[in-house]
Amino acid sequence: MRILISGASIAGPVLAYWLAHYGFRPTVVERSPTPRKTGGHAVDLFRPAMDIVERMGVLSRIEAKKTGTERLTLLREGRHRRIEVDLRRLMYAVSDRHVEIMRDDLSEIFLDATRDTVEYVFDDSITALAEDADGVDVTFARGVPRRFDLVIGADGLHSNVRRLVFGDERRFTHWLGAYLAVMTLPNYLGLKDQLMLFGDVGRMAGVYSGQQMDDARAVFMFRTPRELGVHHRDVARQKEVVRAAFAGLGREIPRLLAELERTPAFYFDSITQLRMDTWSRGRVTLVGDAGYSPGPAVGGSTSLAVVGAYVLAGELAAAGGDPVRGFQAYEHELGDYVRRSRIFALNAARSLVPRGRFQLWALAQAARMINHVPPGMIRALARRNSKGVRLHDSIVLEDYEQRARTAATTTPRASTLDRSFT
Repeated sequence: MRILISGASIAGPVLAYWLAHYGFRPTVVERSPTPRKTGGHAVDLFRPAMDIVERMGVLSRIEAKKTGTERLTLLREGRHRRIEVDLRRLMYAVSDRHVEIMRDDLSEIFLDATRDTVEYVFDDSITALAEDADGVDVTFARGVPRRFDLVIGADGLHSNVRRLVFGDERRFTHWLGAYLAVMTLPNYLGLKDQLMLFGDVGRMAGVYSGQQMDDARAVFMFRTPRELGVHHRDVARQKEVVRAAFAGLGREIPRLLAELERTPAFYFDSITQLRMDTWSRGRVTLVGDAGYSPGPAVGGSTSLAVVGAYVLAGELAAAGGDPVRGFQAYEHELGDYVRRSRIFALNAARSLVPRGRFQLWALAQAARMINHVPPGMIRALARRNSKGVRLHDSIVLEDYEQRARTAATTTPRASTLDRSFT
């Protein structure tokens, strides 16, 4: 069974790995001319995602690339006192098994794990999809048209596949009131295991590096009273917006803003949540941020994407490749995790970028408390809230091996599919 996946970042290669594992023939198409190494930012893998990467045989490589960030230093605008936080104590409460890793490093590990079993097509993208009873005819921007049994969009928040099949993304996006920017810069502060965070009402900036990195990353998060309407590819305008949002702040902020002129890698987007009633139509479905992004930097979207890819491949295998049964089971199995991630992201977006002086003060007090409350008590309190900080560790993964073997010995039943996007 031939399955086309659009997107070679995180969800795409993980999905391709498990599809190949179950005997499908995956092809991954990626718009970028080469595997992306554009700086990236730090992402988190929590226990269910860590269990999946261990089953993929790449756990040791991922652990070797962890950032090693152990300390947070919070400095509030107008206050001289620093607040130091031991991040190991915080993560001990959040997850029993966790790694922070640079996104590009994670993507490279997943690509390496699939090179021998997956066909990759770089420097191309899907321009049209036409489905009939037996498959999907795919037109590409560069390559010759090809036919696949299924098509899966793993191409991020601004998914091309979702646009082609479900329409304008504005029908599904819900802005959470803030924006995020990340850039690469020299590690002029000599950081290795530390995140320095500079806070003010409505705006937070941070700079960090990692034990495997020669450079550093700066992160900007800020609120605006209304959506700005900045296109996600208009880099010049994005940098203007960041400069305006952080103008007038002291400490390291002027140096960070100056680096905008010469950064080799820059990312900017709204902190937006994607809400769809269904991620599937006919022989097409979505995975990761393309289908259910809880919001960049606030909802654990990387762990959710890894779990989503694993579940999608497993349910397709258990359904013998039948997209009706497989896609329905995938959405049913993942639905609660997605809904809870949305709620968590809404709360996190409110907390990470304080709306007023009191919220900024409360954030500082919470940071201080982490260092003084016994770790066992922090974890005990966290475990009482599986919908909050322990959200990810509350997810139980199914082992699809037996169901996939059973399905492989049977003939998939015919499916009646919705082809309304053609």
